[in-house]
Amino acid sequence: MSDNKDTPRSEADAELEREIRKGRKFTLDEAIGRMAGPGAMKGVSPVTRMQQAAVEIENWLRHHLSAGNDELHVVLLRRVQGSELLLNNFDQPLVVLATFCQQVLDSDYLLKELVREADVEWGRVQGERPYFEREGSPPHPDDPYTFESVRKTLAGLIEQLGVGDG
Repeated sequence: MSDNKDTPRSEADAELEREIRKGRKFTLDEAIGRMAGPGAMKGVSPVTRMQQAAVEIENWLRHHLSAGNDELHVVLLRRVQGSELLLNNFDQPLVVLATFCQQVLDSDYLLKELVREADVEWGRVQGERPYFEREGSPPHPDDPYTFESVRKTLAGLIEQLGVGDG
């Protein structure tokens, strides 16, 4: 019996909804809301916490990395986003960034790889052959990313992040 009561009511509700919508324009927001379903957007962000953490890191880098380090910004963000550090600690994105930078500073291999990747990104963006620093040789005067310059930049980022200061 309850089915008989529910069915006419559902049909009546649908008819009322059609009448209400007749005079309205259909918006993109409404379409997205309908696709998500009822209650889908109430109190929960459609952006995952991992994505929010990556955006927080990207915004922080954009505001704290000095001008002229665009390629290093891209490479750092790519590396941190793909790291297990972020995967395991996405609730503390700036701590992850500081920890990542410290890990790079603590390893000559990781530093050289980061510099090499930044050089490649620079060459791609500029449409030029990148300058690769060779151990034992002075860096090319036009090389924007040297072992020493990236080392100083990462140390500066850690200092700005102030992780561990209390």
